[in-house]
Amino acid sequence: MSLYQSLRQFVVGAPLDPLSRRTRHSLALVAFFAWVGLGADGISSSCYGPEEAFKALGEHTHLGLYLALATVVTVFLIALAYNQVIELFPTGGGGYRVASRLIGPYAGLVAGAALLVDYVLTIAISVAAGVDAMFSLLPIAFQKWKLLSGLAIVAVLLLLNLRGMKEAIKVLLPVFLGFIVTHAVMIAYGVLAHAGEFARIVPATFDATREAISVMGFAPMAAFLLLAYAQGGGTYTGLEAVSNNVNVLVEPRVKTGQLTMLYMAASLAFTAGGIILVYLLWDARPIEGQTLNAVAFGAVLKDMGFDTPLANQAALLVVLALEAGLLFVAANTGFLGGPAVLANMAADSWVPHKFRYLSTRLVTQNGIVVMGLAALAILLWSGGSVTLLVVLYSISVFLTFAIALFGLCAYWWRRRGSARWLRRLALSGTGFAVCAGILTLIAYERFGAGGWAALLIIGAITALCVAVRRHYDFTKTQLHSIDAQFEDVPFGSVAEPPKLDYAAATAVFLVGSSRGGGLHALLWVQRMFPGHFRNFVFINARAVDAHSYGGAQDMEAMTVEANVALHYFENFCHSNGLASKSYLSFGTDPIDGFVDLCARVRQDFPNCIFFTSKLIFEHDNFFIRLLHNQAALVLQQRLHLADMQMVILPLKVEV
Repeated sequence: MSLYQSLRQFVVGAPLDPLSRRTRHSLALVAFFAWVGLGADGISSSCYGPEEAFKALGEHTHLGLYLALATVVTVFLIALAYNQVIELFPTGGGGYRVASRLIGPYAGLVAGAALLVDYVLTIAISVAAGVDAMFSLLPIAFQKWKLLSGLAIVAVLLLLNLRGMKEAIKVLLPVFLGFIVTHAVMIAYGVLAHAGEFARIVPATFDATREAISVMGFAPMAAFLLLAYAQGGGTYTGLEAVSNNVNVLVEPRVKTGQLTMLYMAASLAFTAGGIILVYLLWDARPIEGQTLNAVAFGAVLKDMGFDTPLANQAALLVVLALEAGLLFVAANTGFLGGPAVLANMAADSWVPHKFRYLSTRLVTQNGIVVMGLAALAILLWSGGSVTLLVVLYSISVFLTFAIALFGLCAYWWRRRGSARWLRRLALSGTGFAVCAGILTLIAYERFGAGGWAALLIIGAITALCVAVRRHYDFTKTQLHSIDAQFEDVPFGSVAEPPKLDYAAATAVFLVGSSRGGGLHALLWVQRMFPGHFRNFVFINARAVDAHSYGGAQDMEAMTVEANVALHYFENFCHSNGLASKSYLSFGTDPIDGFVDLCARVRQDFPNCIFFTSKLIFEHDNFFIRLLHNQAALVLQQRLHLADMQMVILPLKVEV
């Protein structure tokens, strides 16, 4: 093992076997771990979502009572709607797959682009808010180090996720549980200690509301409240994470996913709604350099008996440290969900296919790296401002919500007359109206405060994806035309296939799923070396990617497809009087797989030469090279270094 491989294994861990059922079982998440790994994003939003909404009320803090109630209702409304997504799409994909299948591919593309922005912002805003919580107890002079601290934390989380999802969750589990326990105690005490205030606050709120309506008018008052409600839209982020990642849950996936969603909704509703009530009951006011949670919880802790400055600071340090820790756990959701969305979009050819590939740790490494780098960039651009990031975040999240829920509405409308269709349509329709309303309001009111950036980024990603898809569609069409040229190639009898001569000259073809490409190489070799080769061997190293690793059925389907393709080449050779054999392997890296297979073939056929095809484009450029891996050139180098000869045959795909 080289020094690089040893260092890499030390950092990301030992390789895992993708074909082992034990491996898949050990990586799958039960509802509790899914609540930690995927639900932390939703719960952590209570650290900044309620604060942004409450601060938007300004001096009209009495309206916080409405905000608390609306928050709880909205959480359960979205959660119940997304339970339908889990039920309809048990292989994952969430809003992207809902929009793609129920509305159309371009609706799915927009939803996917918004989800990618959402998950990048999940990382950025969670880290930024966590750093804010950490620095709330430090002097103002330390504020200049906030951005650098946030960048460092993103880098650490990136490396942690390269080791694997479940390992990252286990490391962060104590922080998650610590947050749940401390904040449950803080909120319960904060509300119950001033429960008597409700007898005064409720009628006072109604009186103040009537007075404000008489002065401002009902419409302006409603618009003001809705804007504050929309400003706290970040509170509801993360609820879609389970539907995006159903494929990583233990069987039965639908039941596990819905149970996880119940955990998420209940914990988020309690935390977010409870924090708003604590703000209201304890008359929390913003203080420079401190989060509103720090102000409110500091007052609550003082009332609990931590009344000396030292004791109060120590207790508050524990609460805010766990709050910051949970936000860092929540950032982990972006590293789970973002690569999953990229893998689904790669399966549909919207993004480079390499985003489907798994690393030796069975994680979508390319997607994790892209999410991390994008989060670093958005943190630098925003300067770590939570207020700015919340605007971008809310737009991307509610755009995805609105598209997905509209897809559910269309689905149930097309299935009028089925069991409970009307109730589900009503639920989906209500959720769509709420999400579309919040999206419209935020985009309009906060367009100049960063909303334009979210729309611009989503639009740019969409345009880039369209360009990628057009290239892949063109290439696919050209390959199909090549396959069509060989459809009429005659087959003879295969009753008595010729016997192999292992010591004779052997042509070994590295093939994929394209029959035309394999036959093109075979016929080229026969034409250029007539009568020289006595054996014709076909090898295929299939990559177990994120799409095929979704479950045992997907792996079985991939195995059948690969064997059918190889048997086609064998039968063609046998029918033409040529001795033939095939080899097949599976792994996360097709290059390593082919190298290992080539070594096996050389042991069986010592007098062999390897052949493979490479797509050749008339107008080659960086964009095309990015979309197509240079596997043929890499393989040629690896084989030559191992004293195995390989010839690359050009396969032109343009006319």
